[in-house]
Amino acid sequence: MSEHATPFLPFALPDIGEEEIAEVVDALRSGWVTTGPKTRQFEADFAQYLGSSEADPLQAISVNSATAGLHLALEAIGIQPGDEVITTPYTFTASAEVIRYLGAHPVFVDIDPATFNIDPEKIEAAITPRTRAIIPVHFAGLACDMTRILQLARQHGLKVVEDAAHTLPSRHRGALIGTLQSEATVFSFYATKTITTGEGGMVVMRDKALAQRCRTMRLHGINRDAFDRYVSKTPAWYYEVVAPGFKYNLTDIASALGIQQLKKADRFQQRRQQMAERYNAALSDLPLILPPKATIAGDSHSWHLYVLQVRPEAGINRDQLIQAMADRGIGCSVHFIPLHLQPYWRDTYALKPEDFPHALQVYQGAFSLPLYTRMSDADVERVIAALRGILRPAA
Repeated sequence: MSEHATPFLPFALPDIGEEEIAEVVDALRSGWVTTGPKTRQFEADFAQYLGSSEADPLQAISVNSATAGLHLALEAIGIQPGDEVITTPYTFTASAEVIRYLGAHPVFVDIDPATFNIDPEKIEAAITPRTRAIIPVHFAGLACDMTRILQLARQHGLKVVEDAAHTLPSRHRGALIGTLQSEATVFSFYATKTITTGEGGMVVMRDKALAQRCRTMRLHGINRDAFDRYVSKTPAWYYEVVAPGFKYNLTDIASALGIQQLKKADRFQQRRQQMAERYNAALSDLPLILPPKATIAGDSHSWHLYVLQVRPEAGINRDQLIQAMADRGIGCSVHFIPLHLQPYWRDTYALKPEDFPHALQVYQGAFSLPLYTRMSDADVERVIAALRGILRPAA
């Protein structure tokens, strides 16, 4: 195929419609471009989407990234210098770096190669007297075995902060991620996610005191929201700084995007699942390992990522395959380079590649295909045809 025959198909693109544009224009015309009424609405809508009710109220705290949300959640639950927090090496560095922000130490636990998620049966052996929390990462949109992880956490007096950057809307045993009994769940609205605000995230928790701590620390440790002060009908300039906080608030421009994107979340997920199922059907006879599926009763997959592995008998390695796809005008990616291979984590904690053999093995063959709602059926077929042309069935 000539490189000019068809346009390059990128790995990911956001799906922005006229509704989002109109909502952003409304925010711009209102005069509120930083945190204000749109952000309040987005938070309320998000909590309602997850099923918040008077009987089971959920607190939704918007932030300018999921990284910021993880940091706020760990700070709120009291992570201190020298503490240990268990997580997975098979994730983006943000999942672990937030632990270091607080002077604590990540303790990595290998993945289950059947799910790419942290192996709950290996968590218990990693618990020490210094362990304070667990950060399970729901990889690619497939929920971790949260029933087992929460059971372990309760047995050992540990807190749980879910990294749900990939996981809107996914379910575990019928319950939406964000509604389980963990201390906090953190979502991402980065440009590639199921819904996007460009940059942004949301912290969800039940505990009102923890939520208030996150809100205070979100904006410089100030005990009064700027929105409350600026819309007050009487002079309300006075505020108090009660802690050395951060600058993690989400803007109304971003929240305007989120308000409309959230309305499409279920439809977006259904389209992603449809494309994933087409990939599964069309690629099953190739020398590839198909992505993990939801196998626990009541679980569902957001299909944020579609991650394959190249089998040894393919006659081509992962890097060569990605290049061959690029030569055919199709962008692929790799999720993720395990953290124990990255210089900072490797050198700081004296980690070796073989320390986490499952994460290493999956990584060595893993690559991600384009999977996003702006793709047409023809785009999906183009990806399939390119892969088949490169690999061809062993038969």
